[in-house]
Amino acid sequence: DYAVLVGSLLVLLAIGGVFAREQRDTLDFFLARRRVPWWAACLSFLATEVSAVTIISVPATAYSENWEYAQFFVGSSLAKLGVAFLFIPAFYRHNVTTIYEFLRHRFGQASQVTASIFFFITRLAGSGVRLTVTAVAVAHLMGWSLLPTIAIFVVVSIVYIATGGVKAIVWTNVFQALMFLGAGAVTLTFLVSQIDGGFGAIVRVAGDAGRLNVFNWGPAPGDSDFWRRIFSDPNIVWVALLNGFIGSLAAFGTDHDLMQRLLTVETRGESQRTLALTPIGTLLTLLIYLGLGAGLYTFYTQHPAPALGRSDEILPHFVREVMPSVLRGFMLSAIVLASIDSPLGSLSASFVTDIYRPLIARNRSEQHYLRVSRLAVLGFGLALGVLAWAFSLVTGQMLWVVFKVAGVTFGSLLGVFLLGLLTTRPVVDWANVAAMITMALVNLALLVLSEMNILAFAWSWLVVLGTAGTVLLALVFSSLARRPVPRTA
Repeated sequence: DYAVLVGSLLVLLAIGGVFAREQRDTLDFFLARRRVPWWAACLSFLATEVSAVTIISVPATAYSENWEYAQFFVGSSLAKLGVAFLFIPAFYRHNVTTIYEFLRHRFGQASQVTASIFFFITRLAGSGVRLTVTAVAVAHLMGWSLLPTIAIFVVVSIVYIATGGVKAIVWTNVFQALMFLGAGAVTLTFLVSQIDGGFGAIVRVAGDAGRLNVFNWGPAPGDSDFWRRIFSDPNIVWVALLNGFIGSLAAFGTDHDLMQRLLTVETRGESQRTLALTPIGTLLTLLIYLGLGAGLYTFYTQHPAPALGRSDEILPHFVREVMPSVLRGFMLSAIVLASIDSPLGSLSASFVTDIYRPLIARNRSEQHYLRVSRLAVLGFGLALGVLAWAFSLVTGQMLWVVFKVAGVTFGSLLGVFLLGLLTTRPVVDWANVAAMITMALVNLALLVLSEMNILAFAWSWLVVLGTAGTVLLALVFSSLARRPVPRTA
């Protein structure tokens, strides 16, 4: 098991070392000179989209709840088509390094910088949760302490990203995607072989317990609790489809960590094809890991498991206690590799391109900006480690924590991007900033009230509310700013 894991980590470091000599400037470091094959970018996007939360928490959700998480996939796939044909053409037309440069062309520098800062907050928080999930799983599997486990992940991420740049990220993502698809399929096959009655028993046992339910149709429109349920239950199919579409439109179109992969291919058409094909890989991944959850429920119905601290430990527990050597090592490696795909490259790109180069140090040499880029990878890596440790103190189903964190700021980001893409109306730069901050604070307050059970409000509505509120407030604030001031006598 250790040999498989160490070998996988050495592959990552070797890829970073191979591409280190090709990093001459920030165009190499952040965009790989747009010479990445579209199929490699496609697998890279899949590896970034999936993460360790999918590998650990999707089976845990299917084990403890059901398959209703798959409802979000439908809305998410539609959102990818929207991003492919609405967002990507604009980004290639303006030849951007980061997607937030589009906002500078459309509105001004204040919108660009604010969006970049929102990206820092959203991506660091979301990736902190993902790293926590993986560190808890690996610590459980290997018997390690949590803090050293987090430290190992952070150090490996910093080393290979700081040396190899985005080209190293893309090609390690290809390796990661193949690993978690292969390891997941092998683990599912082994799990089915250990269940009395095999696949048929899973359908019968998990199905009878409601663990295979995909659609939650919710209350009928005439029911007395219809509106209360619509706004408080995120898993009702119509709510899940809507929020899967809006939330994924924000995640894929306004999050530079995902979009960076799509900007490394040469042409707009290749980028659009890359994104349009990713739902195939996502669906395959979901089927494997939701199937693992249903299989684990059936297996532990037949062979009762000891009490675990959280449902996220169920897959690591099975891997450690039941799977044989080597197979266990491949699953462990898949979990570790999915976590090491961190956002450090995209965070560094946004910091240098959107903030450092235009605001702090203009007209420096490319070597200077390349050094700063690598130092930014180091700084963001340390911040990510601290956040992962903080999130380890949170209890509950970590899959939903990721969505809740993103819901606070994603609506603000999506609102300002849609305002720029769907309208030609001039909007005052500071009006966007005020609208984005206002709606982020509103969403944060709603999330806190909901988590404290003071207000019945489903987290899935946060992105929808934030998007609509940002567009409306930006237009109102801009209109007020342009209104002439009446003269006094």
